[in-house]
Amino acid sequence: MKFVEKVRVQNNLGIHTRPATAIVKLLHRAKSEVTFTHKKDTINAKSILSILMLALHKNAQVTITVEGEDAKDVMDKLLKAFATNFGEE
Repeated sequence: MKFVEKVRVQNNLGIHTRPATAIVKLLHRAKSEVTFTHKKDTINAKSILSILMLALHKNAQVTITVEGEDAKDVMDKLLKAFATNFGEE
């Protein structure tokens, strides 16, 4: 299964170390391939350094692609994390 969703970064500071760490922790048991695309860059979302290199600021649009056997569950968790600002604020 493959799911693709566009999200907007709502955190005031964008995706810095703490939310990037939250994403990697959320994905560490995921069996699916997970990528984030911002502008022309596509990265492996399971890599904290790759996430930080995207330099996602507040209101940046990110395309999340999840492909694999647990794709729906992984996508739901990611969408919830983005919607709740990764527990910040």
